[in-house]
Amino acid sequence: MADAYIVGAVRTATGRKKGRLSNLHPVDMGAIVVDELVDRTGIPTGAVDDVIFGVVMQIGAQASNLGRNVSLSSKLDLEVPGTTVDRQCGSSLQAIQFAAQAVMSGTQDVVIAGGVEAMSTVEIGSNVRDGLEHGRGKPKGERLEVQYPGIQFSQFDGAELLAEKYEVSRDELDAFGLASHQRAAAATEKGYFKDEIVPINIKLEDGSADVHTADEGIRAEASLEGMQSLNPLREGGVITAGTASQISDGSAAILVANEDAIKKYNLPVRAKIHSLAVVGSDPVIMLEGPIPATKKVLEKAGLGIDDMDLYEVNEAFGSVPLAWAKAVNADLDKLNVNGGAQALGHPLGGTGAKLMTTLVHELERREGRYGLISICEGGGTANAMIIERMSSVES
Repeated sequence: MADAYIVGAVRTATGRKKGRLSNLHPVDMGAIVVDELVDRTGIPTGAVDDVIFGVVMQIGAQASNLGRNVSLSSKLDLEVPGTTVDRQCGSSLQAIQFAAQAVMSGTQDVVIAGGVEAMSTVEIGSNVRDGLEHGRGKPKGERLEVQYPGIQFSQFDGAELLAEKYEVSRDELDAFGLASHQRAAAATEKGYFKDEIVPINIKLEDGSADVHTADEGIRAEASLEGMQSLNPLREGGVITAGTASQISDGSAAILVANEDAIKKYNLPVRAKIHSLAVVGSDPVIMLEGPIPATKKVLEKAGLGIDDMDLYEVNEAFGSVPLAWAKAVNADLDKLNVNGGAQALGHPLGGTGAKLMTTLVHELERREGRYGLISICEGGGTANAMIIERMSSVES
């Protein structure tokens, strides 16, 4: 079986809800990062075998096979197909996994995997609300009701249950939320994100033109006192708006190729996709999946958590990475070192590729070897992946 390599990784800077990217169509946002991959890697526009894009709210501007629409809107040739994936918050990480499986099997040689979510345009939960409002039904059918009678699956309840199960305190959450902003602000100031971000020409509300180059949700002035002053999202709970991910607009994409394509097109090699896993977990707690997914991918790789130089675990809520770190005995100094979704935003379907882009670039900056990424997902699932940085000598 062939190996799968990451040869390019780019993302947009995220925009806040109703912020700087809110007037940009999600298909155009996706095409922008695809075009940047083409430009940076030099891949011929007809050499890509498929485009796989993750998006969660597949309605309105994000309906009608967004992946194909992204391909059609990009520099890629007409003959390059596209498809769309929904594994909830891990959709674009799943897209990368599908791309890796395709090139490892040899059925395809070059695949662009990514994702996008325009949460300002297509609000979270809008597809479910549309079904209820227009008599199309709700996602929970009779059989699922038998399995989980009377339970309304909620990510907010799941975040609280996770905090309770792993004894994550309000103080720990507030400190971690603050650290997310501090780390993201420091990384931005030091220019760590510069190489991974695609500048985007935008129009502001006053009609003037600007270029979007920095993540919009970072609060450099955040303080512990401010975090502690926020009310819990649930009565008696520990999660606040400050320790939940930000609603965001954004996109990211990864170019995945096997050895044959790398040699044929003289492509750069950034990292090897070492191991991958996906698991199901309790849909009531919902957000616990990164724990078993991490254990599974480490076992498949024959590696331990201490072998990892960096980890990216999505901060859907602060309780997710903190519970994960306790369960797998991870070093917090290696976790989300440039901040996470509490500061940088969580554009649902684009987050997996976004985190992978940051992980690849940060491994290179630190000259680390192994990086691990995992994301909790609605319905109680999680993907995990280990990548290995390739030095210029190895590539």
